[in-house]
Amino acid sequence: MTSDPDRFRLIERPVADHDPAKARDRLAARDLPPTLRDFRASAARFDPSEELLTATNMALSVGAPLLLTGEPGTGKTQVAWFLGWYFGIPTFDFQVKSTSTAQDLCWDFDAVGYLHFAQTGDRSLGKCREDFLKQRALWLAYECGTDAVVLIDEIDKAPRDFPNDLLHELDRHEFPHPFDETRSIEPKSGRPPIVVVTSNDERRLPDAFLRRCIYHRIELTEDLVARAVAARAGDFPRLSAATKTIALRRFRELREREDLEKKPSTAEVLTWLTILSARGVSADAIDEIPLAELPAVGALVKDANDLALLR
Repeated sequence: MTSDPDRFRLIERPVADHDPAKARDRLAARDLPPTLRDFRASAARFDPSEELLTATNMALSVGAPLLLTGEPGTGKTQVAWFLGWYFGIPTFDFQVKSTSTAQDLCWDFDAVGYLHFAQTGDRSLGKCREDFLKQRALWLAYECGTDAVVLIDEIDKAPRDFPNDLLHELDRHEFPHPFDETRSIEPKSGRPPIVVVTSNDERRLPDAFLRRCIYHRIELTEDLVARAVAARAGDFPRLSAATKTIALRRFRELREREDLEKKPSTAEVLTWLTILSARGVSADAIDEIPLAELPAVGALVKDANDLALLR
């Protein structure tokens, strides 16, 4: 990771001799730390608690989905990528949407593309309906031929029937081929994938679904934050121990405010520490100032009403 103190000051007020090409060079030279890249890149740095390891081992032992709940930013999604890294197996993720169905976890069919091809396509290409069929996370996990992890992320965003609609696939570890009900799609490895389900507790999940899961709630505690900061220390190499200590104290002050609608979590504090490090911020610069005037406070507080309250 670059230690260039200007990394977070890429944009400057244009001057008469402003050169867009040079500005693009600076933009292209960014070297974002793993925290700001993706879950796969930072999986090796994840430091699970003993309670989380116990719940995970329970799920692995009985072959049940691992259901992780907790407020956003506590590392629920990272668990699936950690398991993929730990066991050296692929992770296939499915991001749940408000329109998701159980079928979407298995496959998707480009009906518009197929209709267009049927009307105008070149038959000499030898295409058929299956060429417009796209395998999704669960099918890809079944087809990969090895153990795999399937992440069903933020299931509480889905329509009410979505969790119960998954029960058949999760119980029997197979589903019918979309164009041939006499064919079943099953794990080629002979073993079902590891299933990790996350929820932000935005709504209660059906009892039938909960009964089939091993449940664990990740609480945002001081120990969890300390472990996450220690694991990601390479993301903020220019941050002194004193600055880090004061930064975490100011973070706790924000967390303790009862009037905030959206309190910062682990993800926010890791991003904030990365920015403070890149800027070379000293301990004095964040110690005795109002919370609303903290450098890069927008990385911590992401609600307009909360910012107004702090001011």
